[in-house]
Amino acid sequence: QARLVESGGGLVQAGGSLRLSCTTSGGTFDKYAMGWFRQAPGKNREFVAFITWGGGDAYYSDSAKGRFTIARDNARNTGYLQMNRLKPEDTAVYYCAGDPGAGSTREEVYTSWGQGTQVTVSS
Repeated sequence: QARLVESGGGLVQAGGSLRLSCTTSGGTFDKYAMGWFRQAPGKNREFVAFITWGGGDAYYSDSAKGRFTIARDNARNTGYLQMNRLKPEDTAVYYCAGDPGAGSTREEVYTSWGQGTQVTVSS
């Protein structure tokens, strides 16, 4: 089973940008759809974006659409989430996850998860 490790989180001012990375090992990364989810304090984990295994299709939550971009480099076994125009409400722990299927907004279909990276957006 693939092991996923997120990086790139941190503290940023509102309106700023961050790029999260998700590096995988121990699995066939290019056969997995990749998703990003986030969990804010006191809230349930929610879907942010996913990208299909070949990178040809991507899907975003309404809150991410137009500000975030998901991408992947299968040669490097790495996925990315570029986050622009960040808002305080984007503050959360961000998780990447792998789905052996086509990708989904539903977290229960993802079989591999990283430990998360903290993103804090100050106002």
